[in-house]
Amino acid sequence: MTALLTLVQWLSPAFPTGAFAYSHGLERVIAGGDVTDAASLETWLRNVLHYGAGWQDAVLLTHALAAGADHAALDALARALAPSAERLQESAEQGAALARMLSGLTGRALPARMLPVAVGEAAAPLGLPAGQVAQLYLQGFAGNLCTLATRHVPLGQSEGQGVLARLLPEIEVLGSWAAVASLEDLGSSALAADLAAFQHEIMDVRIFRT
Repeated sequence: MTALLTLVQWLSPAFPTGAFAYSHGLERVIAGGDVTDAASLETWLRNVLHYGAGWQDAVLLTHALAAGADHAALDALARALAPSAERLQESAEQGAALARMLSGLTGRALPARMLPVAVGEAAAPLGLPAGQVAQLYLQGFAGNLCTLATRHVPLGQSEGQGVLARLLPEIEVLGSWAAVASLEDLGSSALAADLAAFQHEIMDVRIFRT
């Protein structure tokens, strides 16, 4: 239980990775009128989880948890898979912040890596099932974006939390799939989300970094 609680702390919105500063392109689709209510937010998040960064991060994370994992190679792969400069920035900066904080907390010399690889490398000694780690990671990712949408669509808090609650069964399945996936299963087809990341770079007014 201590290992599980430790991981929950690391993936909590309160853990200082600066996750609150990144919208993963959601700011752009809210401003553009593509996400206007709970239903459209749920559709957008579902697609990102299944076909975008959610699935890719979960697979990279579970491979980073494996004994003897080549974390440097996985980090290079994660960087190569980033579809835009903003997505690269988002994952790299959060991963570096996580590594800095955990190096101070644990005394381990954890290098700066892309976020899913950083989480996997740090969490490997906890000995938790890979699927469970991926599930908690995806829940934290989706939860942060639901909180953002609650403030900026805006949604009522019940609506925002309702979206996350409805996605939890799918997050459970995705984490389980990621635990048995190979690197050959990596891929992305979340084109609208990727285009939103490009368009976010040139917005005249931005609150979030991505």
